[in-house]
Amino acid sequence: MWQTNAIALRASGETMLLDSPYFPDELEALPGVLGGAGFEPDALIATHADFDHLLGRLAFPGLALGLGETSVERLHREPGAAQRELRDHDARFYVERPAPLALGQVQTLPVPGSVEVGEGELELHPTEGHTPDGMALFARWCGVLCPGDYLSGVEIPMVTSLSDYRATLARLAPLVEEAEVIVPGHGAPHDRDGALRVLDEDVDYLDALERGDERPRLPGGRDTKEQRDIHARNLAGLSA
Repeated sequence: MWQTNAIALRASGETMLLDSPYFPDELEALPGVLGGAGFEPDALIATHADFDHLLGRLAFPGLALGLGETSVERLHREPGAAQRELRDHDARFYVERPAPLALGQVQTLPVPGSVEVGEGELELHPTEGHTPDGMALFARWCGVLCPGDYLSGVEIPMVTSLSDYRATLARLAPLVEEAEVIVPGHGAPHDRDGALRVLDEDVDYLDALERGDERPRLPGGRDTKEQRDIHARNLAGLSA
């Protein structure tokens, strides 16, 4: 469900785990999968404060969770919202968990800014428009860009602010040009050309959304009933 991605990045023996899978069996298997590949996470980072990106704490309850400043502010502004949304979605899909989500120690990260990973530097770039908070993470030492819930090949843009979303895509474009692999929060990773294609498609979609098109042409692979429902919610949100 949702094709969620968790990304482990390592430099000089230090490992960061970005975002998280959703299902309990995935989270239970995660430490063993990473350990078998020689990745032992030292810290967790989430691209934004949506609940489906915060679940690394369930797999690694002893690790600190790094969040951008706007995400920490969102958690303070909406106390308990992530836990309630997780419970609601779990109930909808009959998911049972051995323990509730506890965020524990949260470390505030400056955005724009960077965080050290071993001898490498993980760049933090602001992203807004999908939610009011968020950041993209770029590991130049290995050419991996993690934009959070942007540039997905399975979802159209979910928009809270059209102008902010446009600004984020403009900010991501040069990063994509410099990356080798782009791993969105949902869906398969892209190479550079694939991510640029998705970015152009998303700009076209935002143009249609701004025009108020009720039945826009959606990109291939994203023209489904669920994506049409997302478009209807986008239209309703922008007209509210």
